[in-house]
Amino acid sequence: MQDKVTYEYAIIRIVPKVEREEFFNVGVLLFSKRKNFLGVKYNIDKKKLEAFSDELDVEMLKDHLNAWELICDGTPESGTIGQFEVSDRFRWLAASRSTIIQSSKTHPGLCTDPEQELERLFKTFVL
Repeated sequence: MQDKVTYEYAIIRIVPKVEREEFFNVGVLLFSKRKNFLGVKYNIDKKKLEAFSDELDVEMLKDHLNAWELICDGTPESGTIGQFEVSDRFRWLAASRSTIIQSSKTHPGLCTDPEQELERLFKTFVL
């Protein structure tokens, strides 16, 4: 138990028609303060997207999620948000919003390896 660290995660969702509040999961955002880890993993299923809406562009959504990835990595291309502390970047990405790309409420957990846990959560909630 001593090698386990706490983490928080949020599920990333696509909400094609915000007014209808229908969504499907496309990714996971995971943050561990003790491991100084912030990661995101996503995949947009084109067939699911088309079943919800034929108006959304998959490439545009991928571009937006790629920006989330840059923010997680803290690269210079990520802009001002990407230069925040890791915890602040997570809070900004996981904040409640009423846009096409949203995240769930955050949930806690314990793990030994945040990268492996991100992969496990992705397989559980997205694939």
